[in-house]
Amino acid sequence: MRLQGKSALITGSARGIGRAFAEAYVREGATVAIADINLDAAQKTAAEIGDHAYAVKLDVTNQASIDAAVKAVEDRTGGLDILINNAALFDLAPIVEISRASYEKLFSVNVAGTLFMLQAAARSMIARGKGGRIINMASQAGRRGEPLVAVYCATKAAVISLTQSAGLDLIKHRINVNGIAPGVVDSDMWDEVDALFARYENRPKGEKKRLVGEGVPYGRMGKPQDLAGMAVFLASDEAEYIVAQTYNVDGGQWMS
Repeated sequence: MRLQGKSALITGSARGIGRAFAEAYVREGATVAIADINLDAAQKTAAEIGDHAYAVKLDVTNQASIDAAVKAVEDRTGGLDILINNAALFDLAPIVEISRASYEKLFSVNVAGTLFMLQAAARSMIARGKGGRIINMASQAGRRGEPLVAVYCATKAAVISLTQSAGLDLIKHRINVNGIAPGVVDSDMWDEVDALFARYENRPKGEKKRLVGEGVPYGRMGKPQDLAGMAVFLASDEAEYIVAQTYNVDGGQWMS
């Protein structure tokens, strides 16, 4: 098992991609904090995964909540080895209809939440002196602009840039910071995305999801489990010499 004895915290992991990561990490021997703003859902997920998963309340827009979540991991396991910054929000609108409230909400979670969660984890890892792994969830949307998705694309581009900067800064502490950029992933979140596209592109519900799946070179949308192998690899000793990179795991949608 590649993560035997490691302690991980995964933000937004009560469902979807985060949950798939948690399940994979437990299979590989890690103890995982299911950190989510919905504590009831986190507790349910932790119970379903088993004894090596436990729930932690976390609001990534609140510094006290971030600090408390990291301390909860330290108290429970003795220290934090791995962080996955997975919590994120999505919204879309034409440029002329973007609201300041939507902009601020997405940047607060997707960018500031990633930065200050990363910062708290890095401080904990530095104090412990054993290095660590931090994995930030970007997106193919961070590689290019899209007509209706300006704010979300901008947040994920910021995550890629932040991954580079933090990776270069923290490797001296033997903390490897890297990212994963999924393509379109069939999850609860994409059902919400499909509904928004249906509204702005005058499509029946489900059509956008079908079309983007057909457009993936692999032949289908991704599944949360398709991303888990990269998340395990980047947290493992095999990735020790990988620094400040963001890997596309998208069925061939984007090449960089």
